[in-house]
Amino acid sequence: MVTSHHEVSHRIFQERPELLAPVFRILDVSLPSRTAVEVLTADVTEIRPLERRVDSVLRIKPLEGEDGEEFLLAIEAQGRRDEVKEASWAYYLAHMKAKYRCPVLLLVVCQDKATADWAAGPFRLGTRDWTSLSVHPLVLGPGNVPVILDQEEAAQDLAMAAFSALTHGSGKDAQAILEALARALGTADPESSAYYSELLEIGLGDQAKETWRHLMTIRTYFPGRGTLIEETLQAGEAKGRAEGQAQGRLEGCAQMVLRLLEHRGITVSPEVRERVVSCDDLDALGLWLVRAADVSHAEEIFD
Repeated sequence: MVTSHHEVSHRIFQERPELLAPVFRILDVSLPSRTAVEVLTADVTEIRPLERRVDSVLRIKPLEGEDGEEFLLAIEAQGRRDEVKEASWAYYLAHMKAKYRCPVLLLVVCQDKATADWAAGPFRLGTRDWTSLSVHPLVLGPGNVPVILDQEEAAQDLAMAAFSALTHGSGKDAQAILEALARALGTADPESSAYYSELLEIGLGDQAKETWRHLMTIRTYFPGRGTLIEETLQAGEAKGRAEGQAQGRLEGCAQMVLRLLEHRGITVSPEVRERVVSCDDLDALGLWLVRAADVSHAEEIFD
């Protein structure tokens, strides 16, 4: 059964293709410095009633003037050892090679070492005396995905920091990785902060998910205590010195108010949403954010 945890492991490459550059460096596979990435259909179903579907398929093409070759990248998120996969993966690669007439690579994303070791293959199809076809997947797992524990490093590459958290979410460094990422998101733009907050909540395992929810749920605001909301507002104020950033601070704080209410399971009416997003008073938004942690009804944040 396809789970949210499984879906996130490959969808992040579709939605954040900038992750491909550091990933290919990890795998020691060449990639043009500037590429165009196109998401292709993952359907490899034949005309006969037999459905086969790759998790994600990307077409990677060097931009004009760049050295390198066009190729397809089939991405599979694998949660456990599955002997059926050696034939399925061989089929996927052969089918896409015939359909698109260009080279194809298979990338398997794993979140535990045992599965990653197995997925590395190679998988040989044939008899004991002769190999007809051999599949050599590229594998990402706890053994080669970096552990990012530094806030500044996480802030410089949010996609890789989030992928590190997903990969090492059940390891001994999970708490420290999530804390660094949470602090980095406190200084990120509102759109990125919202995207990665939700991505991690969907993709992490149960224990790490609770840790993440605790880190991203702001219960109180005490000035000078270094809380996430304080860091967020301070970062917003610093950016606000530049022209045009004031509106970004307002929008970011308004979204945090709404997300906190929704995270707590509180219904937000269109009227409440409109009042919050149209507010141009940062102090009022900060007060509503504090109240959003405790109220029973969304309207009570205005009391």
